Amino acid sequence: MAQKVFITGASSGIGEALAVWYAAQGARLGLAARRGDALAALNERLGGGHACYPLDVADATALHAAAADFVARFGAPDIVIASAGVSAGTLTECEEDLAVFRRIMDINVYGMAATFAPFIPAMRAASGERRLVGIASVAGIRGLPGAEAYSASKAAAIAYLESLRLEMRAHGIRVVTIAPGYIETPMTAVNPYKMPFLLPVDRAAERFAAAIARGASYVVIPWPMGIVAKLLRLLPNALYDRLFAGAPRKPRGLALR
Repeated sequence: MAQKVFITGASSGIGEALAVWYAAQGARLGLAARRGDALAALNERLGGGHACYPLDVADATALHAAAADFVARFGAPDIVIASAGVSAGTLTECEEDLAVFRRIMDINVYGMAATFAPFIPAMRAASGERRLVGIASVAGIRGLPGAEAYSASKAAAIAYLESLRLEMRAHGIRVVTIAPGYIETPMTAVNPYKMPFLLPVDRAAERFAAAIARGASYVVIPWPMGIVAKLLRLLPNALYDRLFAGAPRKPRGLALR
């Protein structure tokens, strides 16, 4: 039977690429994002027949309604992918950045939990293994200068997904944490600095899907970035501070994935 996959952030970037990949495998999709016109265009490009949900992932009520509709139409999903996310350069010293900080946390952390919550009862009741997939980031492994909100949100997402993995284990639901490095998306297009191991988004989606299929608990993609992340985690704080205090910053202002 065709897989049933619900994806947030489906209008662009990683979410869109995953939608294209799963549609090519014959999956029935639930496509959620804020831009309804982009979702409609994507649905048409994928041959139609998929369910589109224009919504903000910070709106738990809207996600609950979308989940109820998806389950009524297709049944319990095999895979739910929380891919919606935003990034921006933020500075705590700038009062105007506090609203941006809250927005990033609302989407990247609260939005992930709000995405999963309404699907869990149906997934627990269904037979077979199911997947809850959270898109985190290597930026959550160590705090990056000028990215207090984004790094904090992705660190929180990684810890949240680990806790959720333990809770879902007894119910046959695997929780997959994917921490991308640099992927070619609208989010990274605004970065004014070199991005090592930059990976085209379609190739990234294929690797993400492979990790999801095998139920990987945690994976960094591309893999060389995983080695870099582990090395950075091992650096003493004094050395890390000297190396990265002057690192280039992402521009301030909200950029959508």
